[in-house]
Amino acid sequence: MAGSNAAWRNHADYSSLLKVGTFEQPKRGWIERSLPPRDRLASVYFASTQHDEDQPVHLKVADTKVCVTKCAAEYDNPCTRFCPAGVYEIVADESAQTGKRLQINAANCVHCKTCDIKDPYELITWVTPEGGSGPNYQNL
Repeated sequence: MAGSNAAWRNHADYSSLLKVGTFEQPKRGWIERSLPPRDRLASVYFASTQHDEDQPVHLKVADTKVCVTKCAAEYDNPCTRFCPAGVYEIVADESAQTGKRLQINAANCVHCKTCDIKDPYELITWVTPEGGSGPNYQNL
């Protein structure tokens, strides 16, 4: 049984992302239902992850310009969607050349490492936070 699943393990997870425009929107001929709203900050609170306010940022992005240019055009910034804690945001910034920039809310990080795994350009590196602790999964 283990051998039958071996083929899917031979590629990086980010390589499964589709670029913008390579797929068509699903045809939804049914009623759109929505889940009750989820408060991300409450979820971060229940994860019980602790960060010191003055600790160095543990999420390193090699080139943030790629985030607002190439990644925005090709993948529509997947980091703003795959992060369960809303750590990555693209915000307006008049002083930036593109008019927007990547904002990292590192204090919200629940240490799932999805950003390190799913980043299509391998620009995000998650390192162990200084003085922090991992999530308390019993509270989630």
